[in-house]
Amino acid sequence: MWINPGRNPALAIGASNSPFQPAGMQAARDRFTRFAPLLGQLFPELTASGGRIESPLLPAPAMQEALGLPADQGRLWVKADHSLPVAGSVKARGGFHEVLEVTERLALANDLLPSDADYRSLCGPHARALFAHHQIAVGSTGNLGMAIGVLAAALGFRAVVHMSTDAKEWKKQRLRQRGVEVVEHPGDYELAVASGRKLAQADPLCHFVDDERSLSLFMGYSAAALHLQSQLQAQGVTVDAQHPLIVYLPCGVGGAPAGIAWGLHQLFGKNVHCFFAEPVQSPCFLVHMLAPEGSSPSVYDYGLTNKTEADGLAVPRASQLAAAVMRPLLAGVFTMEDQTLFDHLALLLGTQGLRIEPSAAAGFSGPGHLRDSALACPNANHVVWTTGGLLVPDTQYQVFLQRSAYPSNQVAPVQSTT
Repeated sequence: MWINPGRNPALAIGASNSPFQPAGMQAARDRFTRFAPLLGQLFPELTASGGRIESPLLPAPAMQEALGLPADQGRLWVKADHSLPVAGSVKARGGFHEVLEVTERLALANDLLPSDADYRSLCGPHARALFAHHQIAVGSTGNLGMAIGVLAAALGFRAVVHMSTDAKEWKKQRLRQRGVEVVEHPGDYELAVASGRKLAQADPLCHFVDDERSLSLFMGYSAAALHLQSQLQAQGVTVDAQHPLIVYLPCGVGGAPAGIAWGLHQLFGKNVHCFFAEPVQSPCFLVHMLAPEGSSPSVYDYGLTNKTEADGLAVPRASQLAAAVMRPLLAGVFTMEDQTLFDHLALLLGTQGLRIEPSAAAGFSGPGHLRDSALACPNANHVVWTTGGLLVPDTQYQVFLQRSAYPSNQVAPVQSTT
């Protein structure tokens, strides 16, 4: 674990010269609210929630005991973004937000949304005819592509996802089944994004969702902080200097965890401590934070392979946008071996009955690193953000369990999600 010696939230929270303002976080939440009726109509799995895409905050006492985190070190919670409907991952937040922002902009520009309009009208023939002329594209190792592709296609856009060889085959197949064009590129995530960006620049009717540079993605992720705040209040959880909130976020290129962490700092200031979790062979955010400000190092520069079973975290170079925002805010970064991901994945199933993918297990190593630190506190609340897993096929999930060091009789049976 690396602890950030330059952490100084006061330098970044609400800075007037920053493009990131609390009003943007609220605007993202308002956009989700406006589109909720439309999303509920497009996706049957959102009918019960009225089109809201949110995840529960779950106490995890059995997992806390299994991880060896004693009660005098605080309380463990799981922010269960692995269960987010439709997209099945945290990428539903930022990814959906940017698609909805593009949709709203096009609809307003073409007089499809008069004042007080019902957004469900955007399912109509005039809107779909307009969207069919436009393309929404993204470069992804999997989960962001799932979020962007599925929603864009459902709205009637030409949806294209540029994927690297790191992406899982089942994710590619699922996208194609939803009418999304999948373009495969040799190499890693960084090369897939660069290729997709270049192709998009040649098409004036293409909007490229740039995971490394997008303010819209960032604000979509940040809106999660507002909902977490209300969930903590509902659970009677206080956040202050005597009751710190410690949040562990799996990190790939950095956009999702940075957006969430920034949003949490707007609400809780110096009383929230956010740690990013990365595989030992793909610690792109760690190497960026250790490098001189203004540089943009790659994990390859340090002889690392960028090979990991946590495909969503297999990124060689961090987003400069996310890194710049996080430099004064981030509490630290820790890394873990792939084997630990499989072990914690199985342990979470056995203790709490929660089913996640390897990338989403990254945060569970965090509390152990802090046992003897200054953040060790009986009143702390440790929140592990699980970022994906709902859509993993049963056969693939069984492979994950077989990779775990825990015997099969120590984990709960797999419940089908098909």
